This record gives sequence, C-alpha cells and structure tokens, in this order.
Amino acid sequence: MKVILLEDVKKLGKKGDVIEVSDGYARNYVLPKKLGVEATGKNMNDLKLQNANKEKVAKENLDAAKAFAADMEKDQVVVSIKAGEGGRTFGSVSSKEIAQSYKEQCGKEIDKKKIILSEPIKSFGVYEVGVKLHPNVTGKLKVKVTEMK
Repeated sequence: MKVILLEDVKKLGKKGDVIEVSDGYARNYVLPKKLGVEATGKNMNDLKLQNANKEKVAKENLDAAKAFAADMEKDQVVVSIKAGEGGRTFGSVSSKEIAQSYKEQCGKEIDKKKIILSEPIKSFGVYEVGVKLHPNVTGKLKVKVTEMK
C-alpha cells in the first residue's frame, strides 16, 4: 500500500515522502497513529499543492533576505564604549549591543544570535560584521566603534 507520511518516521522516511509499506503495517500502525495517510489521488494532489506552496514561501523568504542584505550594506551603526587611559577600551562590543544600536539608529531589527563576530571588537574604528539572514544569504554591516563621552 502506498502511504504519504505526515510526520518523520524513523527507518521509513521524512514528512511528505510517498512510501510503499505492507497493508497490515499501514492499517495497524501508520494510519491509526496518524503518521500517514493513504496515497489516493486527492491526497497526492494536496501533497503537490503543499510542496508548491513551500517552494513559493522559501523563494519569497530568500528574496526578502537578499533585499534586506542589500539595504543593510548601505547602513552604518555607531556604537560607543567607555575608554581608559591611552585610548584603550573597557570590555568589548557584543552582538547584543550591535543589534540594539541597529534597531535604534536604522529602525530595523536583527536577531543578536545571527550576528557573526569572528573575534571580539576591543578597539575603536570601523569594522565589517557578518549577519546570517538566511542559510544562503549573509549580509555585511558596518559598525563604527567610538569613545563614549
């Protein structure tokens, strides 16, 4: 019997897969536990529509991430930190501070967990920081670190 899986099932397949299982296994395990439905014409058509919708949403998310990355590259964020003698800084600039400054200065939100700092920013100057917006899109943001007055 052909079955469309509604959930991931270990050793059978992933959600949305069309698999062939024995009739008894389908009637006694897969169908009663709502792990899958029989692969009828209507159910197959519904699966095609769901897959098309997923692809459309994924493409829209990718396009939105690319547009946001292009906008972000034009922006520059200024972060002020305390300084001691000789122009040395107290502490470093964290991804949380960069996200807050970006929200205050540009009016857009970035998740602090998506900001990629290869090493802590511990001195004044302009830095280019990566922001992971999508699995395939990484934007660049300029961060200018200045002395707090």
